[in-house]
Amino acid sequence: MKILWVKSDFLHPTSRGGQIRTLETIRRLHARHEVHYIAFNNPAEPEGLVRATEYCSHVYPVRHDAPPKNSLKFFASVAGSVFSPLPLAVGRWVTPAMRDQIRQVRQQNKFDAVVCDFLAPAPNFDSLKDCVLFQHNVESMIWQRHTENAADPLRRAYFGLQAQRMLACEKKACLEAAHIIAVSDADAALMHSMFGVPKPKISPVPTGVDIDYFRAPVPAPRDTDLVFVGSMDWMPNTDGMLYFVREILPLIRRQRPACSVTVVGRKPSPEILALAQQDPLITITGTVPDVRPHLWKSRVSIVPLRIGGGTRLKIYESMAGGVPVVSTTIGAEGLDVNHPSTIRLADTPETFADECLSLLNDEPTANQMAHAALDLVTSRFSWDRIASDFENILAGAAQCAE
Repeated sequence: MKILWVKSDFLHPTSRGGQIRTLETIRRLHARHEVHYIAFNNPAEPEGLVRATEYCSHVYPVRHDAPPKNSLKFFASVAGSVFSPLPLAVGRWVTPAMRDQIRQVRQQNKFDAVVCDFLAPAPNFDSLKDCVLFQHNVESMIWQRHTENAADPLRRAYFGLQAQRMLACEKKACLEAAHIIAVSDADAALMHSMFGVPKPKISPVPTGVDIDYFRAPVPAPRDTDLVFVGSMDWMPNTDGMLYFVREILPLIRRQRPACSVTVVGRKPSPEILALAQQDPLITITGTVPDVRPHLWKSRVSIVPLRIGGGTRLKIYESMAGGVPVVSTTIGAEGLDVNHPSTIRLADTPETFADECLSLLNDEPTANQMAHAALDLVTSRFSWDRIASDFENILAGAAQCAE
């Protein structure tokens, strides 16, 4: 097949769940197909463009200086977004240059399949009617949960406005696209119920994991009690860790006063950095070259998300690394896992603390659960299998377009 793939960013440095999922899928497709890739080029991260040939045959960079989060320009765009019909998370990636590049490449080539990766690039297409929309999240649900968990009336009002605009934008794109690839049965069901998308038009392809990469080479000493791995410039992760430290960790420390926590992820916010300044048993790593050593030396991996969606790679990566996982139901939403055999699920501070303590205090049970989880991901969620499912969906979409 000849495939056009459009995304808002390049895939290196690979530091976010959506990047990982796309990279592991597309480089396997590239081994068998001709892949053309269009994305915005960030001059501050030259590695992205340099390494694009690892997963595509032809690359088309589009210059766009989207203001980084927490910058003055970003906050100015937040203020300006109040008057835009598009949600900020989408509108900041819509440019005439990207629209022109997509149109030009499509005019010069006949593609068997066209993939719009994430919702953000969608308004740059003249139409999605012959495209496959790769939906890593149900974005509208994430913004609804932001609204429900907002800390004050002003944020609640802003998040509510963004949620309304995201719902309209996402519904339009999902109804217009020729086919949708979701990351779970749960997300597929949400798109059907929220947007009215016919069920046959949505194909769930689950999250994968590189089993060999995350498997611990030798048993490592477990010198950290709890670890959280995730990009810390993503609001659901920031919210989850603030919630954990403020409401759950004090309950754990009543029984385990020296309980240590490591937060591993890029670009932690000032609020997250302050946690380590206030508590010597909390470590905030920021960006690390390799998350695996932090997983391997931890006793329990925590996923205390109250707002979520998408790939949830952190859970399968922890399982592949042999680390037992405690998550909220939202944190594991859509994953084929079972409480209490392969994961522990808890949705109140008290039950979350109890599940963490149960695993911290009972090493044989924790090891048994970790082995069961490793068997699960090994047998069902390798990237080769996931990419094959994705490939079959693209081939079917191509046949329908003929």
